[in-house]
Amino acid sequence: MAKVTIIGAGGFGVSLAITAFRSGHSVSVYDISKELIATILRDGEHRTKLPGVPIPQGIHFTSDPNSIQGSDLIVFVVPSRYIRSVAQKLKPYIGADTILVNASKGLEENTFFTMSQVIASEYPENPIGVITGPSHAEEVGRGVPTTVVAASRDEAVAGIIQDTFSSSTLRIYINTDPVGCEIGGALKNIIALAAGVCDGLKCGDNTKAALMTRGIHEITNLGVRMGGKPETFGGLSGIGDLIVTCCSMHSRNRRAGILIGEGVSPEEAVKQVGTVEGYDCCHAAWQMAQKYHVVMPITEELYHVLFEGMRAENAVKNLMSRPKKKEYEDLFA
Repeated sequence: MAKVTIIGAGGFGVSLAITAFRSGHSVSVYDISKELIATILRDGEHRTKLPGVPIPQGIHFTSDPNSIQGSDLIVFVVPSRYIRSVAQKLKPYIGADTILVNASKGLEENTFFTMSQVIASEYPENPIGVITGPSHAEEVGRGVPTTVVAASRDEAVAGIIQDTFSSSTLRIYINTDPVGCEIGGALKNIIALAAGVCDGLKCGDNTKAALMTRGIHEITNLGVRMGGKPETFGGLSGIGDLIVTCCSMHSRNRRAGILIGEGVSPEEAVKQVGTVEGYDCCHAAWQMAQKYHVVMPITEELYHVLFEGMRAENAVKNLMSRPKKKEYEDLFA
């Protein structure tokens, strides 16, 4: 039995906590919000994120960082913009032998680090891993069959993560390409946001199929330049995560995109939906495309819509009127 601590009492964090607890581990969930912790303890469920999903009484919820000490495995499940500050705050409570796992999806502005790279920069001595893939919290918490990836450069670390969280409803594959896995998990949010815009514009299935297919092309192109393996983007953390995020109403990125396509300003759409990782990630990815000289037309047009006031209809027209080309002529260019 391992001592597992989840950092962040959001929907996915609580879902992972339930999964680990049912697999026989000692599980704590830490969150800085005392009000959120008190509400979950009172209700016996996370009514905002996981309504109707009972939380086992054996899971310990706390806002006391001292509870983190002695953990065998710690999973960070907080919005990407807060990963570094949270990691810094918790340093006095985390031992050098503790496995640190990132389960958040995004890229850090300015450094362009993936979230596990951010954690590794703060904890250079600790073993680091990643959990990612097509995994809406609403379904993981309810025990809907789900398959994800445990990634680490150290296969033994990935194996420990796999053993800790595997269950009859959560199947986990090992991957030794954490960079590729996290790039796929971060950039798919951009494409999902764009897919939502197309839905808001009342485009059809043809449009979304094209957007998703060309989207994974962009993701792979940049991901390989950043050190990911090409085959990773055809797996669960690439095309798998892209499919679920572009097609599901559980996806905050898609929901925000729908509002933008319907004429709501990007800022208001993000405010209404809440955390929309694709919004910040689009800004970072657009900058990375310039840095690595990678052609990313969907990302570029969405950037113009989100940050420069372009009308969504014009972005679609721009994509459809790009110069004629071969389908794979810029792959890994």
